[in-house]
Amino acid sequence: MFSIILIAAFVLFIALIVVANLRPSSFLITRSTEITAPAAVIFIHVNELRRWDGWSPWARLDPGMKQTFDGPASGLGASYAWDGNKKVGAGRMTITESHASDLLRLRLEFLRPFTTTNTTEFTFRPSGNQTRVTWSMSGRSNFMSKLFGLFVNLDKLVGRDFEKGLTQLKSVAEASAAT
Repeated sequence: MFSIILIAAFVLFIALIVVANLRPSSFLITRSTEITAPAAVIFIHVNELRRWDGWSPWARLDPGMKQTFDGPASGLGASYAWDGNKKVGAGRMTITESHASDLLRLRLEFLRPFTTTNTTEFTFRPSGNQTRVTWSMSGRSNFMSKLFGLFVNLDKLVGRDFEKGLTQLKSVAEASAAT
């Protein structure tokens, strides 16, 4: 009986490895919203990393989080590092491309709870008196993230945070545009 359980466990383990390896080697998570404000007003809140505390879905998860800013105050080369509790982990993001009111691209490096580097992007498209803001993150999926993805839907998990952040960005930007 014990040998049957051992063989079944081994077969299950091998099946998990095979199924995980068959998963896509890259990912893309994207969410969008319409904000009643000019792209230039919204862009400031994303391009100046110190302003992220006003709308970021992760800013309030750890009030004791250590934050450091390097480089210019905004735009290309601006950098933000954080080190916090298990809800926010530790990492660094650096603006790698900044086109006023159009595109912001960041290199996003997670150090804890896992190590990975992804690309995050914000695009701003005028649409009448509104701006369509799209927030996306893309990257490579290593074996551990493929295995994790068997049990947790990363698009839903991260997508919820993007949706919350875009809702908060909408509130902040529309209040700025009204003044």
